Amino acid sequence: MEDTFNSLVTYGYIGLFIYSLGGGFIGLVAAGVLSFMGKMDLATSIAIAFAGNALGDIMLFLLTRYQKSMMVEELRKHRRKLALSHILMKKHGDWVIFIQKFIYGIKTIVPIALALTKYDFKKFAILNVFATAIWALAFGLSSYYFGETLKSFAISISENKWLAPVILLVVGGSVWFYLQKATKKS
Repeated sequence: MEDTFNSLVTYGYIGLFIYSLGGGFIGLVAAGVLSFMGKMDLATSIAIAFAGNALGDIMLFLLTRYQKSMMVEELRKHRRKLALSHILMKKHGDWVIFIQKFIYGIKTIVPIALALTKYDFKKFAILNVFATAIWALAFGLSSYYFGETLKSFAISISENKWLAPVILLVVGGSVWFYLQKATKKS
């Protein structure tokens, strides 16, 4: 177990950055718990997750903006999610950039949907940086302060191997059900 922690300390920050490019929620929570345990530094973990997540969304926006034909071809099967993000944008305006950080399933779709429109890149980048800062602080600090509870939860999952698939099915099923309902044809 100690070897695992040493590896996390050695490569954890690099892994957190790479993982945060595409999302980073679980990585940031794990880094917060490891910071609670004294294995990582909380401020460094939050800063790295912030940088990776902000950069990832900006790169996704730019990739979509300048490679529309390639992205549109890849997104054909996600038309309903794209439509949902457009509806959310019309309904909530710029707040959708903040909201998308906290909703699994539309986190990567919103920057793509905005890039497919004439949404201003500078405005997106500024709002994205603020939203990412709130996201990183919220999850980094809360996972640190609830570190003991989360550590106990992880131990109980490792002792009850059947619990992890059940939790994944419930959470995954809930996200799938929400997205199906939200993108349902009228």
